[in-house]
Amino acid sequence: MNAAVKVLSQVCVALALMIGASALSHAEHVILCGGPALKKWEGFRVPAERHDNWWANFVRASTIRVSHIQQKDPKAKITWIVFKPGYVTRGKEDKKPYIRWITDLAKKYKIKLVWVNTSEQAIKAINKAPRKKGEKIESFYYFGHSNCYAFMLDYGNDIMAISTQYIHINHFDKFDKNVFAKDADCRSYGCYTGEYMTYIWKQYFGIPLWGNTKSTQYGPVSSGRLPSGGGKWVH
Repeated sequence: MNAAVKVLSQVCVALALMIGASALSHAEHVILCGGPALKKWEGFRVPAERHDNWWANFVRASTIRVSHIQQKDPKAKITWIVFKPGYVTRGKEDKKPYIRWITDLAKKYKIKLVWVNTSEQAIKAINKAPRKKGEKIESFYYFGHSNCYAFMLDYGNDIMAISTQYIHINHFDKFDKNVFAKDADCRSYGCYTGEYMTYIWKQYFGIPLWGNTKSTQYGPVSSGRLPSGGGKWVH
């Protein structure tokens, strides 16, 4: 009897692990990646205040996040939404094939790459991220420029120190609230979102958005770590 009970217990544990793994694989993880500033504009700043000396700050942060997800669940569904115009123009400036390199990275990690040209397309891509009816976004991470009111997808690219493609708090009503899981892990690695956006996000979506109250530093990505913040991480 004891042997039978032991075998049954082992079977139950195995089934539980299989069900848990299956549940993990149904999670949809979304990464929104903004574009870099152009050096021709940043060259007007004093060296200490220049942005995006390295073109791939947001791209590298994205792949670090992908690695973290896949370490926990190798079969996780990941949608990588990238603001294309920023990498087209920076690629021309640097004379490098950044669009091809980003496409190759998506293939390497076996994730879904969605190019967007506008903030409106980015919102639509997030709304459509879940691939099957009933699925939800389990995590949402933003890597890019921002201020306390908006994700700025093209800051310093088309015009110096200006963004024309942004997701402002006034645009939250364009999102499908139901696209996020009730316990979704949402984080912004843009500057200053912790000052105000995180508050409005929680009010509108009913889930926390972690953000920093000061500027974020992307130096740590060169060591395989997510960006750090100069202030407090709040939600």
